[in-house]
Amino acid sequence: MERPSFTIGVEEEYKIVDLETRDLVRDLPAGMLEEIAEAAEGQVGPEFMRSQIEVGTKVCRDTKELRRELAGLRRNVAEVANRHGLAPISASTHPFAAWTEQLNTDKERYNALAEAMGGVARRLLISGMHVHVCIDDQDLRIDLMNQLAYFMPHLLAISTSSPFWHGIDTGLASYRTSVFRSLPRTGMPDEFSSWADYRRHVDALVRTGVIEDATKLWWDLRPSDRYPTLEMRASDICTNIDDGMTVASLYLSLLGLMFRMRLRNQRWRHYSRMLLSENLWRAQRYGIREGLIDFGKGTIVPYADLYDELLDLVRDDAETFGCVEELEHGRTILARGTSADQQVAIYRDAVAGGASPEEALRLVVDFLVAETVRGI
Repeated sequence: MERPSFTIGVEEEYKIVDLETRDLVRDLPAGMLEEIAEAAEGQVGPEFMRSQIEVGTKVCRDTKELRRELAGLRRNVAEVANRHGLAPISASTHPFAAWTEQLNTDKERYNALAEAMGGVARRLLISGMHVHVCIDDQDLRIDLMNQLAYFMPHLLAISTSSPFWHGIDTGLASYRTSVFRSLPRTGMPDEFSSWADYRRHVDALVRTGVIEDATKLWWDLRPSDRYPTLEMRASDICTNIDDGMTVASLYLSLLGLMFRMRLRNQRWRHYSRMLLSENLWRAQRYGIREGLIDFGKGTIVPYADLYDELLDLVRDDAETFGCVEELEHGRTILARGTSADQQVAIYRDAVAGGASPEEALRLVVDFLVAETVRGI
């Protein structure tokens, strides 16, 4: 079988905050999105909520190029936003913003979504990071999707950045996941025997008018309907850019591993979606603070131990892709915590020091503003 090109790209969704109030803006200032688009060579667009924007990198040959691309996009957004007294934050939820105060973007696509989903859509004050890796062969794309589903909890756990919702410490590392699961066609993808089998299932929904096309499948892992890629959507958006590169590099390396196994006529062991969903819940609830279930061993294994095992598994692939450094950065995340861990620590330390909950939440926003542009 011909080796896939394994080119990579990332989409990130940023929230825009007022630097004075630390709250989300309800709408972007006139002309701001156009300013960013000009600076970012058109690689930016609106999102469902008017307080959000989305950026997308160009197709990149490796993760080093990907980081340069993403750093440039973050820098462009921040510089333009700052001129308006605003700033982007790269986090999957805002610490205290209320979805009831937000407005959806007045575009046909978003208006149709709001109409179809009702009140569920209005709660979508969340942001994600989507990683695309080119898998040219369609049947191979489906085969790898079936196997890579196992690792979605691992990718979610190390990316978590959404512990707060409406000013409440939810106790979850990824509350974004809870909000997003209120939509249909989310969570783990089903299994399919081939590309033709997948398309038969999609077409069954399209023919009935339930969906327009496969872009309305919002699974954690899906074949993109626009590009020849397998798109990973399970993760929160990482606040720190290097954390995001760890997630993207791990996903890329796992795809490389699965392809090598296929060449040796091997496959990752199959587990039911029921079992994999249990690990997704653990990642959503605890992030990296607690372990995931190792179904082969029949026990819960600490995430740090699982990460060591993952690095051993994919090291050859990481060397091939030139992303060993990015994967080693995962140990830094394990030592200091994900964005979710850091946000909760800042909040609790501030409250313990005498700050009001409102003051503590504003300090969390200050951290997110600074961390979003750190190292770019």
